[in-house]
Formats: sequence, C-alpha cells, structure tokens
Amino acid sequence: MKLNCRHFTLTLVLATLTPLSQLPAAEKDGKAEKGGKVVWTDATDPTIPSDFKLQGEYAGYNFGAQVIALGKSTFQAVLYPGGLPGAGWDGKQKILLDGKNDGGNGIFTAAAAGKKYLAQKPEEFSATSTNPPHGHKAATGTISGDTFTVKIEGGEAISLKKTTRVSPSMGAKPSAGAIVLFDGTGKTEWKGGRVDEKTKLLNTDGADILTLKKFNNYTMHVEFLLPYRPDARGQGRGNSGFYQVDHYEVQILDSFGLDGKNNETGGVYTKAEPKLNMCLSPLVWQAYDVEFTNAVADETGKKIKNARMTLKLNGVLIHDNLEITGKTGGSRNDPEGTPGPIKLQGHGNPLQFRNIWIVEKK
Repeated sequence: MKLNCRHFTLTLVLATLTPLSQLPAAEKDGKAEKGGKVVWTDATDPTIPSDFKLQGEYAGYNFGAQVIALGKSTFQAVLYPGGLPGAGWDGKQKILLDGKNDGGNGIFTAAAAGKKYLAQKPEEFSATSTNPPHGHKAATGTISGDTFTVKIEGGEAISLKKTTRVSPSMGAKPSAGAIVLFDGTGKTEWKGGRVDEKTKLLNTDGADILTLKKFNNYTMHVEFLLPYRPDARGQGRGNSGFYQVDHYEVQILDSFGLDGKNNETGGVYTKAEPKLNMCLSPLVWQAYDVEFTNAVADETGKKIKNARMTLKLNGVLIHDNLEITGKTGGSRNDPEGTPGPIKLQGHGNPLQFRNIWIVEKK
C-alpha cells in the first residue's frame, strides 16, 4: 500500500531528551555484563554508553535516517527516501548501512546482503525482514556531532541533522468529562505500579498494572517511555503492552527502525500490523491516542459483534476503525463484550508512563 505521507505531521525539534531518574539496581531486568548494565531508563545517566548519542533520527531535504544502537559500539542505519516514516517516506524503499562508534563519531558502510531480521549478532542483524530491502543501494556515511553525512552510490552527499520528533498530542490536556487516570500526583486509579518520588512518573517495574475501574467504550490518551536496551533483540527489548479492556493488546516495544510487525509497537498482537511503524527511539516520549468500541454479546453471552479500534501513534493514524477478531494473549478470562480494566503490561521491563486519561462513551 502506498502511503500518502504528506498528510502525516510531526514536530521536528533539535535533539533534546527529558531527564528521568534511574531505576534502582534491583529493578533492572536482563543479565548485566561484567562491570556494566544492559538497561537504562534515564537519558542523563552518566553511565549510559556514548552509542546513545549517535542513535536516533536524522532528517534533511527529501531524506531521513533512523540509527539503531545494537550494543558494543555497533549500529545499523535505515535510510528512507523522501523523509522519515510519517514525514515524507514513500512507504517502500529502504537502504541499510552498518555502523560503528569510532571515538564518538559514527562510521557507516554498505550493509551486506543475507542478514537475518533481528539477529543477535550485530554483524548478522537486519532491521528489515527482506534483506536486502526494496530500493537498497550501496551507501556510506559518517556521524559527527548532530550531523549524519550520507553518500549513496551514484549520488551526491546528503547532510541530515539529528532530530527528536514530538507527537502533536504530547502533553494533551484531558478532554471534557475525562477521568484522569494518572497525572503524577498518585496512583489511586491503579492496582500495582509505582510512582517515582523524583520524576512523578508511573513505573511498571516489570510487572503489570491495571485500572481499578472497568471500561467499555472510550477514547484514551497515554504517554510512554521505552528503556534503552541496546544489547537486547526483538521481544526482549523494552517489551510491554497497552491492553484495551484487558482483552486486546496494543504492543509497546522498542521496535525503532524495524518493519512494523503485529508483535511490534503499534501492532495488535498477533492480529494486525500497523499501517506504518511510527515507533520512535528509546528514551524519547511517545503517545498513543485510541478510540475503542468494545465487542458486543447477546443475552446468552455469545459475541455478536467484534471490537473496533482507531489508533494514532505519535499523531499518525496507524489503525483506522480496525475490527479485532478476538482476544490476544495474556488477557483476562472473562468473555468478550464485557467491560474490563486498562492494563499496562510490565513483561519484565521497566516502562514509564505519564499523562493518562480516558473519556467514556455511551
């Protein structure tokens, strides 16, 4: 499907990240390397590797790039003709480059063919399930400071500047009649979770948290922050979920720069892929805005109508009145068509949330 990306808008600003506090050591998941850590939740943490400064999004005239940190000073860059996803990319062509951190600068060369999607070893890793991807060309590049200079075979050098995109709904105030589920002042609406005293953020600490109240039909806003886990791959990389009525999981995962599968951010787990992968890089705030209509059951409890959902990720429509044909894994046992809580999945990862509110519909 060709995407008309001219209608997708996100604000581009110079790369700045919101300071966050580091979780206590006991709350880190994964196996730590000798003398180091494998997960960070604070962009200002002095122990964060210098690779973190190189990863992220870069944009310039008619081109975009997403640089994925793979741990141990290695990267893969995905180049997008036309601009970044949701901001000009044609939805088809991609170019892959392999990179390394050389004294704080990024050095990139053309990625070899035959790599595997999400392979653990950086030299075998591909950010695209089709390798080489459609439109791939040989390219080289360097990152110095906030500038990514790329030279594609047969073309002139392209200069891309590092950017942090901000969802147009970021910081949205609760609509009229909204129930404020979390605003940093406490977690009285939730079972489980922890409010960090310093940051005033809602933390999963790796365990599920659920609203005390049950819901049926609604619109909802939630903002989330993915941890930085450069050595992890696939479902081990910041895995969480945003469950509608604790029946239907919208995936939360560090799937920055990937294809956008149904088990990656924006996907309805095992059911539907997002129209576009709008996942931003780890430790950048992101926002889901959802309009949800629950399934309907008759007086005998038999489902007669499927649930439906319209969903935006970072301001871009990724599901349009999607019909959800059944429950997803990890949901409650009650039958479809019954009201249920909102669940924010922990799944062993330190996810952070803020500015959560919901408006019930009749």
